[in-house]
Amino acid sequence: MNKQLSRLIQEVACYLLCSVAMLLVLPAQAQAADRQITGKVVSAEDKNPLPGVTIIVKGNNTIGTATDAEGKFKMTVPEDATLILSYIGYTSQEFVVGTQNDFNIEMASDQKQLTEVVVIGYGTQKKGDITSSVASIKREDFIKGTVRDAAQLIQGKVAGLRITTPSGSPTSNTQINLRGINSINGTSNPLILIDGIPGGLNTVAPEDIESVDVLKDGSAAAIYGTRATGGVILITTRKNRGNNTRSTVEYSNYVNIQTIARRPKLLTGDDYRQKIGEGIDYTDYGGNTDWLDEIMQNPVSHNHNLTFFGGNSTTNFTGSVNYRNWEGIFLRSGQSRFTGRADLNHAMFNNKLKTNIQIINRITSSNGAVSPANNDAAYGYAYRQAMIRNPTDRVRTETGAWQERDGYFYENPVSLLNESNYEAKFKEMRMSGSLDYAPIADLNFKLLVSNVQNSNLEGGSTTFNHTATRLSNQNATAFRGTQANNENLLELTGNYAKSFGKHRFTLLGGYSWQDATYEAFDASNWDFPTDAYDWNNLGAGGALQKGQAGMSSTKNKWQLAGFFGRLTYSMDEKYLFMASVRREGSSRFGINNQWGTFPAASVGWRISKERFMEGLPGVSEIKVRAGIGVTGTIASDPYLSQISYNFSREDGAFIGGKWVPGFIPARNFNPDLRWEKKEEVNAGVDFGFLKNRINGSIDFYSRKVKDLLYDFPVPVPPYLIGSMLINAGTMKNEGMEVLLNIVPVQTANFQWNTGFTYSTNRNKLVSLSNDQFQAANDFFDDGYTGEPIQVSTHRVKVGEPIGRFFVWKSVGVDEKGAWLVENKDGEVIPIANATPEDRQYYGNGIPKHNVGWNNSVRYKNFDLAVNMRGAFGFDILNFQSMFYNNPRNKAYNMLKTAYDPIDGKVLNNELVYVSNYIEKGDYWKIDNVTFGYTLPTLKGLKNARIFVSGLNLATITGYTGVDPEGVDMTGFAPGSDQRDKYPTTRTFTAGLSVTF
Repeated sequence: MNKQLSRLIQEVACYLLCSVAMLLVLPAQAQAADRQITGKVVSAEDKNPLPGVTIIVKGNNTIGTATDAEGKFKMTVPEDATLILSYIGYTSQEFVVGTQNDFNIEMASDQKQLTEVVVIGYGTQKKGDITSSVASIKREDFIKGTVRDAAQLIQGKVAGLRITTPSGSPTSNTQINLRGINSINGTSNPLILIDGIPGGLNTVAPEDIESVDVLKDGSAAAIYGTRATGGVILITTRKNRGNNTRSTVEYSNYVNIQTIARRPKLLTGDDYRQKIGEGIDYTDYGGNTDWLDEIMQNPVSHNHNLTFFGGNSTTNFTGSVNYRNWEGIFLRSGQSRFTGRADLNHAMFNNKLKTNIQIINRITSSNGAVSPANNDAAYGYAYRQAMIRNPTDRVRTETGAWQERDGYFYENPVSLLNESNYEAKFKEMRMSGSLDYAPIADLNFKLLVSNVQNSNLEGGSTTFNHTATRLSNQNATAFRGTQANNENLLELTGNYAKSFGKHRFTLLGGYSWQDATYEAFDASNWDFPTDAYDWNNLGAGGALQKGQAGMSSTKNKWQLAGFFGRLTYSMDEKYLFMASVRREGSSRFGINNQWGTFPAASVGWRISKERFMEGLPGVSEIKVRAGIGVTGTIASDPYLSQISYNFSREDGAFIGGKWVPGFIPARNFNPDLRWEKKEEVNAGVDFGFLKNRINGSIDFYSRKVKDLLYDFPVPVPPYLIGSMLINAGTMKNEGMEVLLNIVPVQTANFQWNTGFTYSTNRNKLVSLSNDQFQAANDFFDDGYTGEPIQVSTHRVKVGEPIGRFFVWKSVGVDEKGAWLVENKDGEVIPIANATPEDRQYYGNGIPKHNVGWNNSVRYKNFDLAVNMRGAFGFDILNFQSMFYNNPRNKAYNMLKTAYDPIDGKVLNNELVYVSNYIEKGDYWKIDNVTFGYTLPTLKGLKNARIFVSGLNLATITGYTGVDPEGVDMTGFAPGSDQRDKYPTTRTFTAGLSVTF
């Protein structure tokens, strides 16, 4: 069914492309006689001439000009032309030429940038009145081309919001982090709201998003209480609202191909034979197999989006359908996704009552070799096997069976992907409705209710020919699992806004209730009489009769309730104030601490509005602001404060002729468990010059997270088990963020917009204790190398930065090629004599500096977008080098550089974790380049555009791994470029968008 649907959509896209091509060659309609007109454009404020005003003919932007230094223009236009005038800092306007030949035009100053509406918590606010750190990215400024999810739309455009793509898997999402790491056992991810309702980055298609607003500091996010320590991302979908309703149909599609970002250079079969000739003990099976080629494919992916707008100012609707089918670079990896959305608005009683109903339905289908929930590790294991497989070996034997060899974690990667099956279908239905009632002017009440239901049904199996049969004698395996979640939300808000004289204030009050129920079940079996069942007859497996089959189920529920309020005040549009508070209760915490208070306040001063600034005409906006706010981090599981017991067969006993499971404690009772509390101070300045042709902001922040959730060792007795989740410890982050937007050039035919973002962050673990409990150590370890090295990679220590590697510091090799390391006293010793106490801090996996540079250029009907990003001042643990740059184990293949000498000697040492494998990760990436052409106005089409783009095109770096961005940047083991991974990719795209 999916293949048929995919083929149908591709055929429809082909027909549409052909239709557009036919329209291009249709003879142009006869035009009315052209004539020449002249005019002058001045500012409506001071009557000064405006040079460089862009003037184009509406519907045909190939006809245009720009005013000269005196504001004058001359152009030839059709008789019935309508002209569009645009100029940075002024309101665009249209006028009909008619019979007039000479024009005197006044353009009004555009306060749009300052009156532009920004989405904030439970409402909107004019950009000029904002006193917190809030970033707003509109649709026209989104990243173009192939976009994975909502976060990638704004990648590199929000200072302080780090967005990376560490995996090339078609099922994976981007990784986001705002202003550093903020929790040990809680989450540092931002709260994501879709039209006010909690969701995810993939809840709606990127093509269906109108704007993304980011609440960055505590004063902006505190109104969301316990969910907002990681910041808040507000996603607004496209809607057909207001008086400017439209009746249009939009269709867009693209097709793309992918390649691995950087292919590892391994020894080939010929290299093996050369090394054998040099006396090196390799085994030659006589072949020449490129194992990476054997597990990879040339993926072709496509995306289609259809959007409808219709109705009038009283009743209108928006409908969208999105279908995406993405393939991965590994065999049998891919995912298709269908998303449908319907949004209906209706106003009555002279617009006093406004209603909205919205339904979003999402179906995601995954088919392949392994579960996408563990895609990087499972496909990554096949990637590992392709890396280490003997290149002289063959894929199959003479009989057609898979060629297998004995060895430690040594399996045929092609058989791994072909002798296993996986299928999953995720379904989500989101229904929401709202009533907005304004009984009198300036007062309105809003009721919002929603229900979100999702489920996932998955199954996986291996065949008789899978290595699990050969290595574990399991004779085919299968599992089946299902998960379901139901979430309800109710919010009631009242908002009052009033202006009198120079004063304006708004008052918001509200109540929120949220609850969710989650349940799951899974079962597994093995030793089947046939592998034709897949997962569809689990009871046939012999392991069930042996008591070795697996089965589990779970269910949990939580509730969250909150009361909140906010006051904003503006005096003469110069002096600004905001204060908010949220009182929130959660069932996840102990009975003594289920309620908490989260206050916030901020102030602003628009200096540019003062009289003493009137003599500075080049200044459009200068606003200083400062704020403070408290947010929380909620516990990850619902019952962590409650005592728990488990039945355990391992702890049972033989009683009365049968084995009786043991009844043992699993969790201590902690009635004082509460949320982590983040206190944040932010100070910033917003600026604009030359009619906001130059604009931006600078922010400084300091955030301290107290009452960190941490697993402490506790004595037994009086406690039931030896560890307990306790609020203890403090973490600190501080940094700076800079945003700068410039319009260097603007003429009738050419415009260039450029924007820069910069952020830096410093963090520290301040403490790991409280008044009652003291940690056994003032540090904890994180990260893991994997077998056969099997040690942690990072250590987090009180009083020190987070993200540092903890490793033996290598200083070279000895005469025999064995590592020399530095001991704890600074002495150089053979690694054979090194102890764990000789490990030391070395480098840091968190970038000190993050930079973005975004450019958009328009020349007549052509447009070009170039987005670049970079990260500097950090290190990466190159697992690829640590495992494959060592020629000691001849049973495994390795990188061509494995025989490169170190201090004049070839390495001759067992695999170990030393600082030699920690490299500088600094990079500058030409990330997205999109080139488009807008077709001239065609009959029946309002707009048509074609484009080509490249994603992850080039990376300037000294790092020798696949991609310096393809690493995990969150958690407490950042900068680890894992061995078992799904490598990042380079993508080339071609697409079309039309509006009817």
